[in-house]
Amino acid sequence: MCVVPRKRLRFDLNLTVAVIALVVTAIDALTKAWARHALATHAVHVVGALWLRLRYNSGISFSINHSGPLLTSIVTVVVALVVFAIGLQAAQGWPAAGFGLLIGGGVANVVDRLAAQPHQVTDFVAVGSLPVFNLADAAITAGFVVLIIAAVRGDRLLVP
Repeated sequence: MCVVPRKRLRFDLNLTVAVIALVVTAIDALTKAWARHALATHAVHVVGALWLRLRYNSGISFSINHSGPLLTSIVTVVVALVVFAIGLQAAQGWPAAGFGLLIGGGVANVVDRLAAQPHQVTDFVAVGSLPVFNLADAAITAGFVVLIIAAVRGDRLLVP
């Protein structure tokens, strides 16, 4: 009789990805709550071209699809779930940091959009003529940059 070990189903949580995602989500929620309160009546000039100015975005980045908040909400939830599922399999090091930033920023914006009435994301960082953004948007952008750099360096992005 030949005994073949069964391959067990296992789920390995990448702790680096999870911690970074949770930290980004928490800090983003705190900064958005602060912005909704502190910037409700006036903008604040920080330095040079940097302003803190409260805006609400019913679309996605750069106000794309601002006329369809339900579709935008559904698409962002699906994209966040896909990135979450892939990101939990990230290789250690820079890929884990990149996926953690992506997941944290995505989850933070989805939570903000779903919790708000009407379903809009809170934006408050204004730099020059760039669209107003938030910490989650910055984390998503930084996560993409980190993953692109890791890929160009030849790093393995996912655990086999």
